[in-house]
Amino acid sequence: MEAQVYQRMAELDSSHWWFVARRQILEEIIKRIVQPPPNAQILEIGCGTGHNLEMLSRFGRVTATELDPDARALATKRLGREVQPTALPDLSAFPERGFDLIALLDVLEHVADDHSALKAIWARLKPGGRLILTVPANPWMWSAHDVAHHHHRRYRRAQLERLAGDAHYEIDLLSPFNTILFPLIAAARGAGKILGRESADDSMPPEAVNSLLRRLFALESRLVGRIPLPFGVSLVAVLRRPESI
Repeated sequence: MEAQVYQRMAELDSSHWWFVARRQILEEIIKRIVQPPPNAQILEIGCGTGHNLEMLSRFGRVTATELDPDARALATKRLGREVQPTALPDLSAFPERGFDLIALLDVLEHVADDHSALKAIWARLKPGGRLILTVPANPWMWSAHDVAHHHHRRYRRAQLERLAGDAHYEIDLLSPFNTILFPLIAAARGAGKILGRESADDSMPPEAVNSLLRRLFALESRLVGRIPLPFGVSLVAVLRRPESI
């Protein structure tokens, strides 16, 4: 991603509605669906500035990777130990069958060979281990936001389902999310295209608006995986390596 994107991320990731509510949703999915064992071995791939590391550490010992040196330095400080500069699909620095949980949170869309990336992750999961994965949804929503974040693609649900199957995962969860705010976000992206806006739409809104958006988005922690959500800005999946292979 562009350097200013990481700079904004580091400035906003403790308070911006999207980061805060998304962590709440992901934590609930891990508790309710992943159910990692006590003191789980956890790997976050592409951890950025490390804004998910504290949450993931509630479930076990976390190891992390990040390519960007500035983001990696921030993440290392947050984690309290070295974050590795590893790039998918090369995970040779990590043991096969080594992890109970691997987190790949808005990273796969940055990887040119997403199929090889999922296969490499599969090999690092223990039998029965889970991958929790988020990606941007709806190719028609492609905008300056995706360009600024150096995305290769946005995903359709069926496309992600095929990728998971080809890499021999079983699917415990595959759902849209960021559904409640979808009309607002879709309208903003559409307006940006019409107006020729060329910057990412991730600035901090006024405090009252930020608080309202955070509360609305966080409501989905009670919904994802419990009721079918028809659409969303993103997709979330929990993919499992079968016990038998």
